[in-house]
Amino acid sequence: MRVLVVTDAWRPQVNGVVRTLENLLASLHGMGVATAVICPADFPTVPMPSYPDIRLAVALPRRMRERIETIAPDTIHIATEGPLGIMARRYCIARGIPFTTSYHTRFPEFLSARLPVPERWSYAWLRRFHNSGHAMLVATPSLRSEMERRGFRNIRIWSRGVDTIEFNPARRKDCGLPRPIFLNVGRVAVEKNLPAFLDLDLPGSKVVVGDGPDLPALKAAYPDVHFLGTKLGGELAGIYASADVFVFPSRADTFGNVILEALASGTPVAAYPVTGPIDILGDGKGGALDEDLREAALRALDVPRNEAVAKASGYDWNECARQFLSHLPKTVMAGRAHGFMPRPFPGASPR
Repeated sequence: MRVLVVTDAWRPQVNGVVRTLENLLASLHGMGVATAVICPADFPTVPMPSYPDIRLAVALPRRMRERIETIAPDTIHIATEGPLGIMARRYCIARGIPFTTSYHTRFPEFLSARLPVPERWSYAWLRRFHNSGHAMLVATPSLRSEMERRGFRNIRIWSRGVDTIEFNPARRKDCGLPRPIFLNVGRVAVEKNLPAFLDLDLPGSKVVVGDGPDLPALKAAYPDVHFLGTKLGGELAGIYASADVFVFPSRADTFGNVILEALASGTPVAAYPVTGPIDILGDGKGGALDEDLREAALRALDVPRNEAVAKASGYDWNECARQFLSHLPKTVMAGRAHGFMPRPFPGASPR
């Protein structure tokens, strides 16, 4: 089988969508599944309005058709609803090719936080986008229930994993900051609701790792907070392990990969009882959930670190890849039946 993933989110972006797709492709490759990616690097790009660090592809239908037919995949997964996802969906529908989609980002909330666009308009458009596919993949049961209430169909669970070799408690060290250390990692943008964390009256130190359009304003507004910018690899893993509590103030995420990375590092999590956190921590193990985020953060200080590690051990990228494969259409694309001849597959390993 040859799997093509079409995504508007790809390197050099640093976010949960990119990390999920990177780990998915690596796991599929380890299983012997050939993969390829169509991403913004394949096209001219323009900066996204209000968020210039994200580049949007300028894709014409002809160019998308050429890319897909050169790759000649057996099945297509459309990971995002941006310009590339729209073009790929149009191609599949025009040729009667079954495809899957995934819902990673609360685009309606993301858009309404920046522009006066009612969320119901965006959800109506998203329903048309996703309901035309074979299945829409979401990360958690609570998100599936929510999207079903909103009129989305054919929803399947596609969970997430965490690299417990990269993220582990052995990386814990003395950061030279007053403890307890309360940490957040992620995009520094309005939808992440960071002031809900930064405004809390907490002992010790607050640390924020990540970059984004709100970073300059938040650094000016919260001079006592340690803003470290983007960190990757072992340095990021060391920061996770060295914190005492990971605070996740977002109410708009569909999962929160960073929650698993913190847990695997032995750091308990404090969050609101919303989609993502409630699916991971709803049994009361590994962290604390509360509508009073300060109360959750203080309670999380008492959560055993080995309990956090145990919670993370239930999430595996290989199982994530197996779930993904199980949701693909049972009948794969036949190149000749769709009007093009298969060509040598150029992307047998993750890009």
